[in-house]
Amino acid sequence: MAFKTSGNLKVGAAQDFIMTKKAIIFDLDNTIYSVLSIGHDLFHSLFELIIKYGHHIENMDKIKDDIMRRPFQLVANDYDFGETLIQKATHLLQNLTYNDPIEFYPDYKFVRLFQADKFLVTTGFKKLQQSKIEKLCIAEDFIEIHIIDPTATTTTKKDVFADIMQRHNYNSTDILVIGDDLNSEIKAAIELNIEAVLYAPELRIAGMSGIRPIQSFEELRAYF
Repeated sequence: MAFKTSGNLKVGAAQDFIMTKKAIIFDLDNTIYSVLSIGHDLFHSLFELIIKYGHHIENMDKIKDDIMRRPFQLVANDYDFGETLIQKATHLLQNLTYNDPIEFYPDYKFVRLFQADKFLVTTGFKKLQQSKIEKLCIAEDFIEIHIIDPTATTTTKKDVFADIMQRHNYNSTDILVIGDDLNSEIKAAIELNIEAVLYAPELRIAGMSGIRPIQSFEELRAYF
């Protein structure tokens, strides 16, 4: 799913940072905010459901950590949740929303200064992702927001990146992709010959050859 906002938030010409890239594509979870900051409350009912089935209690700490970092469908497959649990959990997640304020990472303030076209591309359940975007109060920072719901589409982040590039007449060298997942948005960018930056503020993930890791958006000054 995609929807357009009214455009980038203007913070003041004297403070704006003009980048050499024409467009920046951001991931949402663990890139703009920490899922850990809301995850235990947000996924409490999901964790209770998994525990109820009893087959995964010994792995619950790892399952909780994975659910806060990766799409549910991938976690369910890795731990062999089984058809019944997956169906019940999917139904729960399709109707889940987060209704409390969410704090974005403190260095997100620099994102609002970047004078480039900004796009948000996130994978997850539609209602849940929309509620998080609303509570973060960030929709006006992006010219387009794309929510890829795996229960409703086979579209991938690579497909969305390619579509953005085609519709806006960008070359691959015009775009920068920023995210925390080497196997998702970073991989998609590499396959499209788009430069990618690994966002790792909590030092929980290591970089890879050819991919620059950063701990703060302020480090993106190198692209100005």
